Amino acid sequence: MSVITITKDNFQEEVIDSKVPVLLDFWASWCGPCRMVSPIVDEIADERSDIKVGKINVDEQPELASNFRVMSIPTLMVMKDGKITNQAVGARPKDQIEDML
Repeated sequence: MSVITITKDNFQEEVIDSKVPVLLDFWASWCGPCRMVSPIVDEIADERSDIKVGKINVDEQPELASNFRVMSIPTLMVMKDGKITNQAVGARPKDQIEDML
């Protein structure tokens, strides 16, 4: 499944109402560690059909970043049934991101 760009307009439908776990990547284009994590997140999205993967650009979606109290990026969150079940701040290797799921 491909990565979905998450905005405040599609958040309810794509994340809260999702029937499968959602891996969210809070990022920004100017963030070096975000650029390191991004291809890993893309790879996980391509390999896993049992989850949904979404990216939230904190510069374009400040309301979402604020709602989730994202202070540092990259921040990765896993949501199931509309609730945060796991989260991590900072760049992580692929196996650690997969372990969050």
